[in-house]
Amino acid sequence: MAALAPAAARVAARLHWAREVVGDSALALEPASADAGFRSYWRARTAAGSRIVMDSPPALEDVRPWLRIHALLDGAGVRVPEILAADVDAGFLLLEDLGTETCLQAIGPLDADAMFEAAFDQLLVLQAIACPPDLPGYDRPMLQREIDLFAEWFLGRHLGVALDGQERDALQRVADHLIGNMLAQPQGFVHRDFMPRNLMPVPGGVAVIDFQGAVRGPLAYDPVSLFRDAFHSWPAARVDAWLGRYHARALAAGLPVPAPDAFRRDADCAGMQRHLKILGLFARLHYRDGKPKYLADAPRFVAYLDQVLPRYPELAPLSAILDRHVRRSGV
Repeated sequence: MAALAPAAARVAARLHWAREVVGDSALALEPASADAGFRSYWRARTAAGSRIVMDSPPALEDVRPWLRIHALLDGAGVRVPEILAADVDAGFLLLEDLGTETCLQAIGPLDADAMFEAAFDQLLVLQAIACPPDLPGYDRPMLQREIDLFAEWFLGRHLGVALDGQERDALQRVADHLIGNMLAQPQGFVHRDFMPRNLMPVPGGVAVIDFQGAVRGPLAYDPVSLFRDAFHSWPAARVDAWLGRYHARALAAGLPVPAPDAFRRDADCAGMQRHLKILGLFARLHYRDGKPKYLADAPRFVAYLDQVLPRYPELAPLSAILDRHVRRSGV
């Protein structure tokens, strides 16, 4: 018999492994979800209840970083999916099934204030984790690489814009300002994608997923990610109120957050760096990885920048670049 093509061989290996660990030779797998990386998730209906198979192809996305951060979070008391079986070398995990809807999908029937209080419960535990010495730092090179995605992929590849020398210098001054602020902020454990799409409603609160990119970085990063979300926009007044509520709870929990005005500035700077990064990432997902759906949310991030930029005259060069190359394009 001819050898299976790589994709077909992976499908066969995944199904064989799931049947072996569940003990059901007739088990079927249904697509559960996929993410922006190379992992995929499959639902298995077993005699003991529904389970999730995570498929993380070793050559494309090593599962070990996910497992390492899972152990850190679980050990600290953060609600994460339970691991029921694992083949690390093959990149297969059997996980607890947390349900079919993320907090983003359930945001209509859920009370938003209650959902964010539950998210704070988890975030404050996460932020209190002592960062291991070898946890990657959200350092200047990483922050710069992320901002560079905006010029390379969103402006360059998506809009066909080549910045001139003055514009490149102006964008770099903005990057230096944002990065300088983020490095000067109180530092701690950062999920790096803490938003409703990566939270699951569970009895008693929410569970946290998609945490493998955790770093040591600015404490304002995760709170602003929660409210200036990639897939859902909230009125600015509600965001301000929720950020104030987070700040009060963080102070009460003993986290080293600064005074409210300084914290708001920190959140704005971290948010702007993230918005520029995501504009670049979404364009890269479209053009390099063949995942076009993300780019449809690009206008949301331009709108987030528009909300914040008028507060900071020193960031006017970025507003000028947006005026010249982005807003006129209809994004």
